Amino acid sequence: ELRSKLAELYKSSKDTVSVFGFRTQYGGGKSTGFALIYDSGEAMKKFEPHYRLVRYGQATKVEKASRQQRKQRKNRAKTVRGTAKNKAASKDKKKKK
Repeated sequence: ELRSKLAELYKSSKDTVSVFGFRTQYGGGKSTGFALIYDSGEAMKKFEPHYRLVRYGQATKVEKASRQQRKQRKNRAKTVRGTAKNKAASKDKKKKK
């Protein structure tokens, strides 16, 4: 909603506007935040952080195992040597499913 209002105000497209960091004032009724307006969609993709692009639907989120699962896999791999590390990692995957 704010992105489209700002785009209209500054004569640009909604795809080049990035809004973030909003804080509500005590008592409500007023919020302050930041907005960046880029020259083009390519410029936005180049300079905006990935998580914000995901928020605006311009990038896809990278799916990965949970933090705890990654740590458990790392620690299990530390108990074996050499090529057995791959086997230890694959055992993790079988156990989790």
